[in-house]
Formats: sequence, structure tokens, C-alpha cells
Amino acid sequence: MKLYTYFRSSAAYRVRIALNLKGLSYEAVPVHLLKDGGQQRQDDYRQINPSALVPTLQDDRITLTQSMAIIEYLDERYPAVPLLPQDPPGRARVRELAQIIACDIHPLNNLRVLRHLVHELKLSEEQKNAWIRHWIGEGLASLEAHLARDPAAGPFCHGSSPTIADCFLVPQVFNAQRFEIDMAAYPNISRIHALCVDMPAFAGAHPSQQPDAE
Repeated sequence: MKLYTYFRSSAAYRVRIALNLKGLSYEAVPVHLLKDGGQQRQDDYRQINPSALVPTLQDDRITLTQSMAIIEYLDERYPAVPLLPQDPPGRARVRELAQIIACDIHPLNNLRVLRHLVHELKLSEEQKNAWIRHWIGEGLASLEAHLARDPAAGPFCHGSSPTIADCFLVPQVFNAQRFEIDMAAYPNISRIHALCVDMPAFAGAHPSQQPDAE
């Protein structure tokens, strides 16, 4: 199994957490998103992932290029240590929480969006960072409200063990901390994050622990 990854990519970080939670070994293939004009843009990588993004997971059956699809595939193929609840409402809720991050927060702060803001729209570094903090803050406020209102939120995003939602939450908090967002406004997110990052599966997936870390 190969995972094409970049140490600071939050989408790749999600998949690394899921692989670790399931105890699955894999070969990490670094794709540097900044060097050489962005290695993800090079023809040899585009043959693997036409979207020119990370992560990409390859095994003997399939090549997948979206973190949610990758993690759900891993959950179905390797059902030990499930990352989705067994009941339909629980499964839907976990997907909802993960998609708040994957669909509402992350796309507005993706590297290619930030590049466009700087290179095409000529935003300053200060303006770019204000954009990042605004949209991460909006998204975290929504996620916090969902966690606060739902009794199914246990020690983790849903219940007493990590799910896909936690795999998505931890990398998003990492991004928020990179941009010096005050997490005190999000007590449920902060509580869940603190619980997760002490677990070996999450700690081993951290950007600082990757072979391509800088």
C-alpha cells in the first residue's frame, strides 16, 4: 500500500491517522507541494492523480484520491477498528461532522486557493492571513455548535472511540494553530483535540513525525 503524501497537508494527515488507527502499514511517498513548482503538478504525478492534489492511496485493487473516499474504503476493506458507527444515524452524524471540515472549512484555505489570492488577486500576506483566520473561524464555530448540541458527542466527536470525524478534526486544529487562531472559543473542539493528540495513532501521523517534515 502506498500513500502519496505531504507532511503538512491536512487531507493527507487525515488518512495517516486512519491508517494508524487501523494498524495498517504503508509506504509513504512524499510529494512536495512547494518544491520544483509543486511536485503535484508534474506529469508523472498527474498520471497517478489527475487532480494534482494529495493524498493518493494505491493498493493492489484501486487508486483513490479523496481523503473521505480513502478512509471509507479502508474502513470497509479492513473492518477491524471501525471508524464509522454501526447505526445509520450515527454513521450519518459522523459523516456530517467530517464534511463540515472537508467541505466548508478546508477548501477555502487550500494551498491552491491561497496561491490564487496572492498571485492573481494580489492580496498581501496580512490580507491572506485574515482570509484564512476568518474562514477557519467561521467553520470552527459551526463545528463547535454541532458538537455542543448533540448528546451523541462523547469523549470523542461521536461516542467513546475515534471515528472519521476525529481524523478530520485534528488536522484542522493543527491548521488553526499554525495561523494563531485562539482555540479558547471552541471548548468542545479543544477537549476532543487534546484527547486525540495523546493517542499514538494521532501522534504518529503528526506532520512533525513524517519523513518529509521540514
